[in-house]
This record gives sequence, C-alpha cells and structure tokens, in this order.
Amino acid sequence: MNQSRLFNASCIALIVTAMTFAIRAGILGQLGVEFNLSDTELGWVNSMAFFGFPVATILLGLLYNTIGPQKIMWIAFISHVLGLVLTIFAGGFWGLLISTFFIGFANGAVEAGCNPMIANMYPSNQTTMLNKFHVWFPGGIVIGSLVSKFMTDASMGWQMQIAVMIIPTIIYGMMILGQKFPESDNLESNTGENIKALFSPLFIFMMLCMTLTATTELGTQQWIEKLLGNAGASPMLVLAMVTGLMAVGRYFAGPIIHRLNPVGVLWASSIIATIGIVLMSLSTGPMVYLAAILFAIGVMYFWPTMIGFTGEYLPKTGALGMSLMGGAGMFATSLWQPVIGGWLDTERAKALASGVTAEAAELAAGQATLDNIAFFPAILIIAFGILFFFRKRILE
Repeated sequence: MNQSRLFNASCIALIVTAMTFAIRAGILGQLGVEFNLSDTELGWVNSMAFFGFPVATILLGLLYNTIGPQKIMWIAFISHVLGLVLTIFAGGFWGLLISTFFIGFANGAVEAGCNPMIANMYPSNQTTMLNKFHVWFPGGIVIGSLVSKFMTDASMGWQMQIAVMIIPTIIYGMMILGQKFPESDNLESNTGENIKALFSPLFIFMMLCMTLTATTELGTQQWIEKLLGNAGASPMLVLAMVTGLMAVGRYFAGPIIHRLNPVGVLWASSIIATIGIVLMSLSTGPMVYLAAILFAIGVMYFWPTMIGFTGEYLPKTGALGMSLMGGAGMFATSLWQPVIGGWLDTERAKALASGVTAEAAELAAGQATLDNIAFFPAILIIAFGILFFFRKRILE
C-alpha cells in the first residue's frame, strides 16, 4: 500500500469537492440571470449539493465495512464526472437541481471514503492528519474562487468554469487506479456495534453541534457573493483570503490541538467565529477584510476537529460515525440554504420598501442576514463551553 499516494489522491479529491463550492458561489449571480431564478430558488439549487452529501455519507458509511474505501472512491469519481457534465448541459432550475445533487453525492462519497481511510492509515495521529487532509477544503476554495474570479473577469461563461473541475477529477481518478487500499484495522469494523454506539448521548450531542458548526462555515461561504457584494470589498477575494488562512491554520493544527485539546479548540473557535460574523455584518470597505480574518480563524478548525473528535473519543462508532458526523453538518446546511436565500429576499424587499436605492438594499439585506447567521456560533459558545468545563467527567 502506498500511503502517500492514497493520501495525496484524497487531497486532490477534496480539492474538487471544494472547487464545486467556490465556483458555484462565484457563478450564482450568472445562474440567476440566465435562468431567471430568485435567491430562494438559488437556495434550493445550493441545497441539493448539501443534501446529496449526507445521502452519500449515510449510505456509504453503512457500506464502508462491506465494500471498503476503494469502491467508495470510484463511486465519488463517477458521480463527480456525471454531476459536472449534467451541470454544463443544464437547461434550467430542474436540471441544476439534479446535477447539483450528483455533485453533492460525489462530495459526500469523498468524505465517506477518505476520513476513515486516513484514520486507519494514521491511527496514532488521527486529528492532526485529518486536519492536514482538510487543509485542501479551504485550499480548494482558494483555487476555485480565484479561478472563478479570473474567468468571470475574462468574460468566460459559467459552463467553462464548471468544465475546469473535470481536470482535477481525472487526476485523482488516475491516482487511485490500481492502488491497494487499507483494511479497517484501527476502527471498529462491526457495523452492528457501530450502529449501537450512535445512540451514545455524547455522539448525539456532537452531531447536533456539527449542524451548527457546518452551517456557520459553509452557509456563510456559499452566499459570500450575495452577503458582501455591496459592502465595498471583493467577495471572491474575501473568500480566497478566508479559505487561504483556513488552509494554513489547518496545516499547522497539530501543536494547537495538543495544547488546547479538541474541546478547547472548538470552544475558542465558536467565540471567535461569532465575533467575526457580527463584525462582517457591521463593516464596509477595508474593514470587511479584517472581520473576515476573524471569521476565518473562528471556523478553520470546526470541520476536521469534529471529525477527529469522533475518531478519538467515539471510536466504537467507526467509519459510520465519522461519515454521519459530516453528513449531519451537510444535511443541516442543505436545510438552511433556502432559508438564507429567503432572508436575503425578505430583507431586500423591506429595504426597497423604505425607499433606499437598489445598491443600499442589497447591502442592508446582506448585513441583516449575517446578523441572523451569527446566532449559530453563538449557540455553540454555550454548548462547547459546557463540554469544555465538564470534559473530564464526560470524556473519561
């Protein structure tokens, strides 16, 4: 088994996953104009990516012990190709819904296959290696957001932006071709025992928290163009900066996690994320970039640390537990997508009714929606604070 090659292939697959988020965020406006879609309808299109993800993680998490990571990675590859091609040829709202679901399913398959595979390959260093793997989610968003900005500025259509992602998809497919994959030696591989362990109060508590951490991070990033489009800063540059900082933070996560422990990291992250989102809702011009830096520091460790926490403190849940943890986050984010779109529509209508200009209405809608999103990490301050202060009793 070539551990390095499998790890690198996993990272490229995650780059594709991230690019689908970034480029979709960059072309939302184009899709709305071309197909005459409201923000609420665009929210439903977005939700299919987040809904397809948990469908894949639940289904493939249950099948991981039976079919293994190799077949799951090929399912991800085929679904990515299918979703991207269908998106390019989509003719309207329903075409976008179906194609975006396949992309979401592919993204979920990447997580369902790679997270437990990496945990099995690096049993004594799970959280650190999972953070290094998840460097490439924000890293891929940096790549995708810069590609989208460059291609949009060059007047290249949204179809070409989607087509670009087929290139790294083919690369990771070639990298896994003919490779030997690890067995489930370091995780509980009895599916019946995995299912029993899911009913642990700690797992249920963390899964509920995951719905809030994921929506805080991904809900904000997916709507960055609409939230900050009139705040006096470039939304795609903000996205590139935020995700670039997240990538660096995750790469050097090891010492921070060992010093604070995963629970301390999660609690501190929720505090900083809340402050960052509130500041973004109040800022215009260059101050938006400063607020976005705080937001990036707040959310950078959420996703991989939640997955790593599951592997370290809830090992009996096995690959299924890790898959369901990610699935819960994406499913919740899918439910909130049309709600966030609805907030934007409602707040814009309110602002226009008050007699302000269209540009001012867009700014007001984005700021009010950010205020609403800030409630998600604010709840986590309480939840993770309780877990932090009672961690010895709960985790030992």
